[in-house]
Amino acid sequence: MSIRWPRVLNPTYLTQIIRTQKNPLKALEIFNEAKSKYPNYSHNGPVYATMINILGTSGRLKEMSDLIEQMKEDSWLVDEAISLYKNIPQFNCVNWTQSFNTLLKIMVNENKLEDAHSLFVESSCGWEVKSRVQALNLLMYALCRKSRSDLALQIFQEMDYQDCYPNRESYLIVMKGLCQDKRLHEATHLLYSMFWRISLKGNGEDIVIYRTLLDALCDNGKFDEAVEILGKILRKGLKAPKRCYNRLDITQCGDGKDVEVTKRWIHEALVRGSVPSTASYTSMAVDLYEEGKIDEADKVIIEMKDRRFRPKHSIFEAKVAALCKVGKVDEAIKVIEEDMVEVNCLPNARVYTILLKNIRSVGNSTSVLESLNKMSKKVNCMADKETYCILLEMLCREGKYLQASQLLEQMSIKSYWPSANSYNLLIEGLCSLGRQYEAVMWLEDMISQGKLPEISVWNSLASSFCNSGMMKVSAETFNRIKSL
Repeated sequence: MSIRWPRVLNPTYLTQIIRTQKNPLKALEIFNEAKSKYPNYSHNGPVYATMINILGTSGRLKEMSDLIEQMKEDSWLVDEAISLYKNIPQFNCVNWTQSFNTLLKIMVNENKLEDAHSLFVESSCGWEVKSRVQALNLLMYALCRKSRSDLALQIFQEMDYQDCYPNRESYLIVMKGLCQDKRLHEATHLLYSMFWRISLKGNGEDIVIYRTLLDALCDNGKFDEAVEILGKILRKGLKAPKRCYNRLDITQCGDGKDVEVTKRWIHEALVRGSVPSTASYTSMAVDLYEEGKIDEADKVIIEMKDRRFRPKHSIFEAKVAALCKVGKVDEAIKVIEEDMVEVNCLPNARVYTILLKNIRSVGNSTSVLESLNKMSKKVNCMADKETYCILLEMLCREGKYLQASQLLEQMSIKSYWPSANSYNLLIEGLCSLGRQYEAVMWLEDMISQGKLPEISVWNSLASSFCNSGMMKVSAETFNRIKSL
């Protein structure tokens, strides 16, 4: 049945059209076609929710997942996400707890604390949400970010009454918040509570939480108190044997006047004074890299290797991110190509994605692409969609349109389709180089996926064809596109 399109389309009318379709794929085709037929039209939350509902109830899970990704690219706001969240029980195929936590995280990241609290109150006690620990962690994190660690501590203390058991992340969030707010007395009592709750058997991963308090005490001039608590941590928290903490030489840290020297001594004591483990070394190294203390973290890795422990992916990922943040991209690439391979920790797509996300200077895309191709041949490290998409946009923004076009060809083979913005950048860039045919090829590709080009893209194409004296070809090409 042919569709009778109106002169002016709005989301309400489109919703009515797709609801009348018996075939869900036909409804999706109409949904995607709308944006190409009406340049000024854009989908809103309710029409997305309707289309997702149609696909979900008909079992078209792949198409539904693709559409949700498209919705993210269109940057729909919290209201639309809530509308979709309330409809997901109908699909009978969605992890409600995961959806609840994802939506809550979006709200926290967008600083919509009141909305997050309302959602938690409304949804967290229902049977669908199987665990509330992650949700409570998100709320405590949001409060700590607003310097209200006192309220976060109240939530933490009430978790038992919520039938929840605080995990390591809960302790770390509240500990960091209390220390940042200089509530060191409460932070110390929080640490002591760890000894009889999550640290009963001694766990190296707890080192990060202990270090947070000890560093804060040093920063506030409470050196003697930090040393005293360090001893308790080694005995009661990390369950270190006497031979480990008895051999600590307190004279190595000086008189406490040089805060950084003191903190480095404490960090070494936490690692060396405990029973060595992959978990303790990894936790300490990752935390130091995240704080930008690259040299100190490197020393932890050296000792880790000397003790015959092998660094894991998480350590190299943290180091790559830290190096990129200070502009040492070449060193970060060397870590991937040499250091990881040396310890048989083979590079993967994730480490390249982290590399790309943390590059803050232009001009590095070619180096990353060359490294990725090199590792692909050497250790079969294959990029995923996210890595490709970030690299494609970076190439375009650096004006390397021919390389970007070649990369998009590789992506097309794998059915990795970029965002509308990347298409726009590439097409305009190719036009500026006089590569009209390639530009049109990607324009057709873009439109076939229901993505709408910007007006500036059409202007670039028209100008490019006119300036090159290819008016006849231009007309034939645009007629072909119009018929898509």
